[in-house]
Amino acid sequence: MSSSRSSPSRGTPTLPERQVQAVVYDTYVASRSFKGRLPAGLATRLAGRQPVVTFVTVGELTQWTRLRRWGPRNRAMLEDWLADKPVIPGGKSIAAVWGELSAAATQRGRPRPVNDTWVAACCLAYGLPLATLNVKDFTDFAEHDGLVLLGL
Repeated sequence: MSSSRSSPSRGTPTLPERQVQAVVYDTYVASRSFKGRLPAGLATRLAGRQPVVTFVTVGELTQWTRLRRWGPRNRAMLEDWLADKPVIPGGKSIAAVWGELSAAATQRGRPRPVNDTWVAACCLAYGLPLATLNVKDFTDFAEHDGLVLLGL
């Protein structure tokens, strides 16, 4: 992990300092949060925490807007929602963690989906928990790699 907690582009919020309880939102949680449709139990667990997203989630959300043919107004609403969310960027240190996670999962006979592995790598590299409604998708990373999951 880099010693800098800033994202690379100017105007992008920096990652929160350790004393702030930050949590990474996976793409589904980010989507539900954006729509104001988080399950009450998870919303309670996330209250008062700084949401953070990964470069993967930004990419997947962008892909969804295109595939679902969102118009300019809805895309602008998503950009507004993302504006104050720090983004964990990809980089050499994240890539190294991804490689370790991916290899270990494959060696265990349980290769994981590529994007889930990237999200887990971002969380582990920064020591942040992951908010997910798809706990089963990340259970291997929790059991074998120490990923902390916040689910229902």
